[in-house]
Amino acid sequence: MSNKCEICGKGPLAGNLVSHSNRKTRKVSKPNIQKVKTEIDGTATRIRVCTRCLRSGKVEKRAAN
Repeated sequence: MSNKCEICGKGPLAGNLVSHSNRKTRKVSKPNIQKVKTEIDGTATRIRVCTRCLRSGKVEKRAAN
């Protein structure tokens, strides 16, 4: 299961943590991915979406019945 938004494609970022003595260790920043039930082409499906796409209105949550 990939940690990637199905709308915008946002995924994990890798980089270095750099200490005061300039030692480097790897770190990974993961996006805030939520499983959301939404309606695509008239059918209810569950997709993995980042919270930025949810907040900006790119994805509409399906109404609970």
